[in-house]
Amino acid sequence: MTGTRHGRGARSEVPPAGCVRWLLTVAGALWLVGGPVGAVASSPSPAEPPPGVAAPPELVRELSSVLALAVQRFEAKDADGVLAYVSEQYRTGPFTKTVIRDNLIGIYGVYDMVRARVRIDEVRMVGEHAWVYSTGDVSGRLLLVGTWVRFLSWRRELEVARREGGGWRLFGYQQ
Repeated sequence: MTGTRHGRGARSEVPPAGCVRWLLTVAGALWLVGGPVGAVASSPSPAEPPPGVAAPPELVRELSSVLALAVQRFEAKDADGVLAYVSEQYRTGPFTKTVIRDNLIGIYGVYDMVRARVRIDEVRMVGEHAWVYSTGDVSGRLLLVGTWVRFLSWRRELEVARREGGGWRLFGYQQ
């Protein structure tokens, strides 16, 4: 199942990279979680303007703080802590919060340590939703071998978040 989401990035048979980023990015992503080997999203076309309006700097800082907390929970191998940043209504294609949970548990079973590096590239407000574009990678130390492996990488990938219950949660690209 390879395709594109509104022309923004290549998709593979793993949860969207944005989810691992956001989860890590949250949240993510996290913000997507899954176990792709060497998956890299492509950059959007420079001729195609992004939707919405640029988010104010204070919102970008707030989302960056939430992302940092989600990454800490991911690196602590705290699946419930990571999932606290994901909406119960999360959906991107066939991926739901339950699928993200299953993938996190799988990742934590294969790797005895995990690391995430995530940078928010841009945040655009589209109605009440924050469209968060980020770049990053996720690596883990293989449990039995002790070797570090990068298993997810993305560039300027989209994840959608919204305010729920007083905080930002991943909502998914539900178009």
